[in-house]
Amino acid sequence: MFTVTAKDNRLHFGDGVALSFMRTLRIPDDGKDYPLPPGLGTFPVLKVADYADRLPEDWRKHGGVFIPMYQREAMWISFHSRYWKPNAVKIAVGKVNAVSGKAWDQALQQAEKDYLVCPPQPWLDGINAGKDTIRQFVAMPLGMGYTVEAQVTGKEEYGGVQVIAYEPKPGKFPDEPPQRDYDGRGVMFAAAAAAPAPMMKKAGAVMGLGAGGKMKQKIYPDPHGIDTWDQDNYGRVYVHIVNSMMFREITGKEPPSTPVTAKTYTQYKLPWFDLYDDHMSDIEAPEMLQNVKSIKEMDEQKGFEPQQDDSPVNVPDDLVIKYKLKTDEVQDGDW
Repeated sequence: MFTVTAKDNRLHFGDGVALSFMRTLRIPDDGKDYPLPPGLGTFPVLKVADYADRLPEDWRKHGGVFIPMYQREAMWISFHSRYWKPNAVKIAVGKVNAVSGKAWDQALQQAEKDYLVCPPQPWLDGINAGKDTIRQFVAMPLGMGYTVEAQVTGKEEYGGVQVIAYEPKPGKFPDEPPQRDYDGRGVMFAAAAAAPAPMMKKAGAVMGLGAGGKMKQKIYPDPHGIDTWDQDNYGRVYVHIVNSMMFREITGKEPPSTPVTAKTYTQYKLPWFDLYDDHMSDIEAPEMLQNVKSIKEMDEQKGFEPQQDDSPVNVPDDLVIKYKLKTDEVQDGDW
Protein backbone atom coordinates (compact mmCIF):
# COMPACT_ATOMS: atom_id res chain seq x y z
CA MET A 1 0.00 0.00 0.00
CA PHE A 2 1.06 3.59 -0.54
CA THR A 3 0.12 6.64 1.50
CA VAL A 4 -2.90 8.86 0.90
CA THR A 5 -2.40 12.44 2.07
CA ALA A 6 -4.68 15.48 2.25
CA LYS A 7 -3.05 18.75 1.21
CA ASP A 8 -4.45 21.99 -0.22
CA ASN A 9 -7.95 20.49 -0.36
CA ARG A 10 -6.76 17.59 -2.51
CA LEU A 11 -6.33 13.91 -1.77
CA HIS A 12 -2.96 12.70 -3.05
CA PHE A 13 -2.49 8.98 -3.70
CA GLY A 14 1.23 8.43 -3.31
CA ASP A 15 3.03 10.19 -6.15
CA GLY A 16 0.17 9.49 -8.55
CA VAL A 17 -3.37 10.69 -9.05
CA ALA A 18 -4.91 13.37 -6.84
CA LEU A 19 -8.61 14.14 -6.32
CA SER A 20 -10.50 17.35 -5.64
CA PHE A 21 -14.15 17.55 -4.64
CA MET A 22 -15.59 20.45 -6.58
CA ARG A 23 -18.48 22.71 -5.69
CA THR A 24 -20.81 23.22 -8.62
CA LEU A 25 -24.27 24.12 -9.88
CA ARG A 26 -27.05 21.69 -9.24
CA ILE A 27 -28.52 21.05 -12.69
CA PRO A 28 -32.31 20.80 -13.09
CA ASP A 29 -33.87 17.35 -12.90
CA ASP A 30 -36.16 17.92 -15.88
CA GLY A 31 -35.33 15.00 -18.17
CA LYS A 32 -32.81 16.96 -20.25
CA ASP A 33 -29.15 16.00 -20.57
CA TYR A 34 -27.15 19.08 -19.56
CA PRO A 35 -23.56 20.01 -20.43
CA LEU A 36 -20.93 19.94 -17.70
CA PRO A 37 -21.46 22.62 -15.03
CA PRO A 38 -18.45 24.61 -13.81
CA GLY A 39 -16.26 24.19 -10.77
CA LEU A 40 -17.03 26.90 -8.21
CA GLY A 41 -14.09 26.10 -5.93
CA THR A 42 -13.09 23.06 -3.95
CA PHE A 43 -14.80 21.69 -0.87
CA PRO A 44 -12.46 21.91 2.12
CA VAL A 45 -10.92 18.53 2.94
CA LEU A 46 -10.10 17.93 6.63
CA LYS A 47 -8.54 14.95 8.35
CA VAL A 48 -10.71 12.90 10.70
CA ALA A 49 -7.69 12.44 13.01
CA ASP A 50 -7.47 16.20 13.60
CA TYR A 51 -11.03 16.32 15.02
CA ALA A 52 -11.37 12.80 16.39
CA ASP A 53 -12.76 13.88 19.76
CA ARG A 54 -15.68 15.62 18.05
CA LEU A 55 -16.64 12.96 15.51
CA PRO A 56 -18.66 9.71 15.67
CA GLU A 57 -16.88 6.51 16.68
CA ASP A 58 -17.41 4.88 13.28
CA TRP A 59 -15.72 7.86 11.60
CA ARG A 60 -12.71 7.42 13.87
CA LYS A 61 -12.71 3.71 12.99
CA HIS A 62 -12.72 4.35 9.25
CA GLY A 63 -10.33 7.30 9.50
CA GLY A 64 -9.84 9.26 6.31
CA VAL A 65 -11.13 12.77 5.73
CA PHE A 66 -14.39 14.73 5.72
CA ILE A 67 -15.95 17.49 3.64
CA PRO A 68 -18.95 19.77 4.29
CA MET A 69 -21.97 19.91 1.97
CA TYR A 70 -25.37 21.54 2.20
CA GLN A 71 -28.39 19.27 1.89
CA ARG A 72 -29.25 18.92 -1.82
CA GLU A 73 -25.96 20.48 -2.87
CA ALA A 74 -24.14 19.02 -5.90
CA MET A 75 -20.49 18.19 -6.45
CA TRP A 76 -18.13 16.61 -8.94
CA ILE A 77 -14.79 14.87 -8.59
CA SER A 78 -11.78 16.25 -10.45
CA PHE A 79 -8.83 13.94 -11.19
CA HIS A 80 -5.33 15.42 -11.38
CA SER A 81 -3.18 12.80 -13.12
CA ARG A 82 0.34 12.12 -14.28
CA TYR A 83 0.03 12.25 -18.05
CA TRP A 84 2.92 9.82 -18.45
CA LYS A 85 1.87 7.28 -15.80
CA PRO A 86 -1.88 6.69 -15.23
CA ASN A 87 -3.71 5.16 -12.28
CA ALA A 88 -6.73 2.91 -12.06
CA VAL A 89 -9.34 4.39 -9.69
CA LYS A 90 -12.48 3.00 -8.06
CA ILE A 91 -15.16 5.32 -6.68
CA ALA A 92 -18.06 4.28 -4.45
CA VAL A 93 -20.88 6.22 -2.79
CA GLY A 94 -22.07 4.63 0.44
CA LYS A 95 -19.99 1.57 -0.60
CA VAL A 96 -21.95 1.21 -3.85
CA ASN A 97 -19.65 1.32 -6.87
CA ALA A 98 -20.50 4.47 -8.85
CA VAL A 99 -19.62 2.77 -12.16
CA SER A 100 -20.91 -0.80 -11.78
CA GLY A 101 -23.56 -0.47 -9.05
CA LYS A 102 -22.03 -3.45 -7.22
CA ALA A 103 -21.08 -3.62 -3.56
CA TRP A 104 -17.72 -2.06 -2.68
CA ASP A 105 -14.89 -4.48 -3.45
CA GLN A 106 -11.22 -3.68 -3.13
CA ALA A 107 -10.18 -5.76 -6.14
CA LEU A 108 -10.53 -4.56 -9.72
CA GLN A 109 -13.22 -6.52 -11.55
CA GLN A 110 -12.67 -6.77 -15.28
CA ALA A 111 -16.02 -8.43 -16.00
CA GLU A 112 -17.89 -5.75 -14.03
CA LYS A 113 -15.93 -2.82 -15.54
CA ASP A 114 -16.03 -1.26 -12.10
CA TYR A 115 -13.20 1.28 -12.34
CA LEU A 116 -11.90 4.15 -14.42
CA VAL A 117 -8.42 5.18 -15.53
CA CYS A 118 -6.85 8.64 -15.04
CA PRO A 119 -5.95 9.77 -17.62
CA PRO A 120 -7.94 9.71 -19.84
CA GLN A 121 -10.83 10.23 -17.33
CA PRO A 122 -10.61 13.88 -16.26
CA TRP A 123 -13.60 14.00 -13.89
CA LEU A 124 -16.69 12.20 -12.60
CA ASP A 125 -19.87 14.16 -11.90
CA GLY A 126 -22.22 11.38 -10.81
CA ILE A 127 -23.30 7.76 -11.02
CA ASN A 128 -23.24 5.81 -14.27
CA ALA A 129 -26.86 6.15 -15.41
CA GLY A 130 -27.21 5.48 -19.15
CA LYS A 131 -25.47 5.73 -22.49
CA ASP A 132 -22.99 8.64 -22.30
CA THR A 133 -24.95 9.87 -19.26
CA ILE A 134 -24.50 10.29 -15.52
CA ARG A 135 -26.83 11.47 -12.75
CA GLN A 136 -25.29 14.24 -10.71
CA PHE A 137 -23.92 13.61 -7.21
CA VAL A 138 -26.23 15.43 -4.74
CA ALA A 139 -25.86 15.34 -0.94
CA MET A 140 -28.70 14.03 1.25
CA PRO A 141 -28.84 13.03 4.95
CA LEU A 142 -28.75 9.37 5.83
CA GLY A 143 -31.93 7.81 7.13
CA MET A 144 -34.39 9.28 4.62
CA GLY A 145 -33.96 6.70 1.85
CA TYR A 146 -32.82 9.16 -0.82
CA THR A 147 -29.24 8.05 -1.31
CA VAL A 148 -27.89 5.67 -3.94
CA GLU A 149 -26.80 3.45 -1.05
CA ALA A 150 -30.37 3.20 0.29
CA GLN A 151 -31.91 2.44 -3.07
CA VAL A 152 -29.36 -0.18 -4.14
CA THR A 153 -28.72 -1.94 -0.81
CA GLY A 154 -31.90 -1.21 1.17
CA LYS A 155 -29.79 0.26 4.01
CA GLU A 156 -28.10 3.55 4.87
CA GLU A 157 -25.15 2.91 7.15
CA TYR A 158 -22.02 4.23 5.42
CA GLY A 159 -22.68 7.36 3.40
CA GLY A 160 -19.76 9.39 2.12
CA VAL A 161 -17.43 8.47 -0.73
CA GLN A 162 -14.91 5.64 -0.87
CA VAL A 163 -11.87 5.84 -3.17
CA ILE A 164 -9.08 3.43 -4.03
CA ALA A 165 -6.30 4.05 -6.56
CA TYR A 166 -3.84 1.52 -7.99
CA GLU A 167 -0.38 2.04 -9.42
CA PRO A 168 0.59 0.44 -12.73
CA LYS A 169 2.98 -2.50 -12.65
CA PRO A 170 6.67 -1.60 -12.90
CA GLY A 171 7.85 -1.06 -16.45
CA LYS A 172 4.39 -0.44 -17.91
CA PHE A 173 4.93 3.32 -18.20
CA PRO A 174 7.99 5.59 -18.11
CA ASP A 175 9.19 7.12 -14.86
CA GLU A 176 9.52 10.75 -15.93
CA PRO A 177 9.12 13.95 -13.92
CA PRO A 178 5.74 15.69 -14.20
CA GLN A 179 5.30 18.55 -16.64
CA ARG A 180 1.73 19.71 -16.01
CA ASP A 181 -1.49 18.82 -14.19
CA TYR A 182 -4.31 16.99 -15.90
CA ASP A 183 -6.82 19.53 -14.62
CA GLY A 184 -10.06 21.06 -15.83
CA ARG A 185 -12.91 23.11 -14.48
CA GLY A 186 -12.09 24.12 -10.91
CA VAL A 187 -10.48 26.78 -8.71
CA MET A 188 -9.39 26.86 -5.08
CA PHE A 189 -10.70 28.93 -2.17
CA ALA A 190 -9.49 29.56 1.37
CA ALA A 191 -11.16 28.53 4.63
CA ALA A 192 -11.34 30.36 7.97
CA ALA A 193 -9.30 29.43 11.05
CA ALA A 194 -10.41 26.63 13.37
CA ALA A 195 -11.83 26.97 16.89
CA PRO A 196 -12.91 24.58 19.67
CA ALA A 197 -16.21 22.78 19.09
CA PRO A 198 -18.46 20.11 20.66
CA MET A 199 -18.64 16.52 19.53
CA MET A 200 -20.86 16.02 16.49
CA LYS A 201 -24.29 14.50 17.01
CA LYS A 202 -24.57 11.94 14.22
CA ALA A 203 -28.32 12.05 13.52
CA GLY A 204 -29.06 14.24 10.53
CA ALA A 205 -25.48 15.47 10.25
CA VAL A 206 -23.97 12.55 8.30
CA MET A 207 -24.56 12.74 4.57
CA GLY A 208 -24.58 10.39 1.60
CA LEU A 209 -25.00 11.00 -2.12
CA GLY A 210 -28.23 10.75 -4.04
CA ALA A 211 -28.94 11.18 -7.75
CA GLY A 212 -29.71 14.53 -9.32
CA GLY A 213 -30.30 15.64 -12.90
CA LYS A 214 -28.84 14.06 -16.02
CA MET A 215 -25.59 15.20 -17.58
CA LYS A 216 -23.69 14.36 -20.75
CA GLN A 217 -20.60 12.49 -19.59
CA LYS A 218 -18.84 9.29 -20.57
CA ILE A 219 -17.04 6.93 -18.22
CA TYR A 220 -14.24 5.57 -20.38
CA PRO A 221 -13.26 1.88 -20.26
CA ASP A 222 -9.69 0.91 -19.40
CA PRO A 223 -7.53 1.57 -22.50
CA HIS A 224 -4.63 -0.49 -21.11
CA GLY A 225 -6.20 -3.70 -19.73
CA ILE A 226 -6.62 -4.98 -16.19
CA ASP A 227 -3.21 -6.72 -16.23
CA THR A 228 -1.61 -3.27 -16.32
CA TRP A 229 -2.44 -2.58 -12.67
CA ASP A 230 -0.57 -3.73 -9.58
CA GLN A 231 -3.45 -4.65 -7.27
CA ASP A 232 -1.04 -5.05 -4.35
CA ASN A 233 0.13 -1.45 -4.70
CA TYR A 234 -2.78 0.81 -3.85
CA GLY A 235 -3.99 3.59 -1.61
CA ARG A 236 -7.53 3.96 -0.27
CA VAL A 237 -9.45 6.54 1.70
CA TYR A 238 -12.88 7.07 3.22
CA VAL A 239 -14.35 10.50 2.53
CA HIS A 240 -17.10 11.33 5.05
CA ILE A 241 -19.66 14.04 4.33
CA VAL A 242 -21.04 16.27 7.08
CA ASN A 243 -23.73 18.90 6.72
CA SER A 244 -22.46 22.46 6.61
CA MET A 245 -24.06 23.57 9.89
CA MET A 246 -22.36 20.79 11.84
CA PHE A 247 -19.09 21.41 10.00
CA ARG A 248 -19.01 24.88 11.55
CA GLU A 249 -19.62 23.46 15.04
CA ILE A 250 -16.95 20.79 14.65
CA THR A 251 -14.19 22.89 13.15
CA GLY A 252 -14.95 26.53 13.84
CA LYS A 253 -14.45 27.12 10.12
CA GLU A 254 -17.07 28.69 7.90
CA PRO A 255 -18.41 26.28 5.27
CA PRO A 256 -18.52 27.48 1.67
CA SER A 257 -21.51 29.66 0.83
CA THR A 258 -24.55 28.12 -0.83
CA PRO A 259 -23.80 27.87 -4.56
CA VAL A 260 -25.64 29.95 -7.12
CA THR A 261 -28.50 28.28 -9.01
CA ALA A 262 -28.07 27.01 -12.57
CA LYS A 263 -30.69 29.48 -13.78
CA THR A 264 -28.96 32.50 -12.24
CA TYR A 265 -25.55 31.31 -13.46
CA THR A 266 -26.79 31.04 -17.03
CA GLN A 267 -28.59 34.39 -16.87
CA TYR A 268 -25.21 36.00 -16.17
CA LYS A 269 -23.86 34.31 -19.34
CA LEU A 270 -21.20 32.32 -17.53
CA PRO A 271 -19.68 29.27 -19.22
CA TRP A 272 -20.60 25.58 -19.19
CA PHE A 273 -18.33 22.83 -20.54
CA ASP A 274 -18.27 19.89 -22.94
CA LEU A 275 -15.75 17.38 -24.29
CA TYR A 276 -15.21 16.38 -27.91
CA ASP A 277 -14.83 12.68 -27.13
CA ASP A 278 -16.94 10.95 -29.79
CA HIS A 279 -13.97 8.68 -30.51
CA MET A 280 -14.10 7.33 -26.94
CA SER A 281 -16.41 4.52 -25.82
CA ASP A 282 -18.47 4.51 -22.63
CA ILE A 283 -18.84 1.88 -19.89
CA GLU A 284 -22.40 0.60 -20.09
CA ALA A 285 -24.61 1.65 -17.18
CA PRO A 286 -25.88 -1.26 -15.07
CA GLU A 287 -29.62 -1.64 -14.63
CA MET A 288 -29.40 -1.15 -10.87
CA LEU A 289 -27.93 2.33 -11.32
CA GLN A 290 -30.23 3.21 -14.20
CA ASN A 291 -33.14 2.42 -11.87
CA VAL A 292 -31.98 4.68 -9.03
CA LYS A 293 -34.63 7.34 -8.47
CA SER A 294 -33.54 10.94 -8.48
CA ILE A 295 -34.08 13.16 -5.45
CA LYS A 296 -36.95 14.85 -7.29
CA GLU A 297 -38.57 11.44 -7.92
CA MET A 298 -38.08 10.48 -4.27
CA ASP A 299 -39.80 13.73 -3.20
CA GLU A 300 -42.76 12.86 -5.40
CA GLN A 301 -42.86 9.29 -4.10
CA LYS A 302 -42.91 10.51 -0.51
CA GLY A 303 -45.56 13.14 -1.27
CA PHE A 304 -43.26 16.09 -0.55
CA GLU A 305 -43.53 19.42 -2.31
CA PRO A 306 -40.61 20.22 -4.65
CA GLN A 307 -37.61 21.39 -2.63
CA GLN A 308 -35.79 23.07 -5.51
CA ASP A 309 -36.45 24.73 -8.85
CA ASP A 310 -36.18 22.06 -11.55
CA SER A 311 -37.62 24.16 -14.35
CA PRO A 312 -35.55 23.77 -17.54
CA VAL A 313 -32.54 25.99 -18.12
CA ASN A 314 -31.65 26.97 -21.68
CA VAL A 315 -27.90 26.77 -22.15
CA PRO A 316 -26.99 28.53 -25.43
CA ASP A 317 -24.26 26.88 -27.50
CA ASP A 318 -22.11 29.99 -27.26
CA LEU A 319 -21.89 29.53 -23.47
CA VAL A 320 -20.53 25.97 -23.78
CA ILE A 321 -16.73 25.80 -23.83
CA LYS A 322 -15.66 22.63 -25.64
CA TYR A 323 -12.45 20.74 -24.98
CA LYS A 324 -11.06 18.02 -27.20
CA LEU A 325 -9.87 14.77 -25.65
CA LYS A 326 -7.32 13.18 -27.96
CA THR A 327 -6.27 9.63 -27.18
CA ASP A 328 -3.14 9.99 -29.29
CA GLU A 329 -2.09 13.01 -27.22
CA VAL A 330 -3.23 12.01 -23.74
CA GLN A 331 0.27 10.77 -22.95
CA ASP A 332 1.66 14.29 -23.39
CA GLY A 333 -1.06 15.93 -21.35
CA ASP A 334 -2.93 17.67 -24.18
CA TRP A 335 -6.68 17.21 -24.10
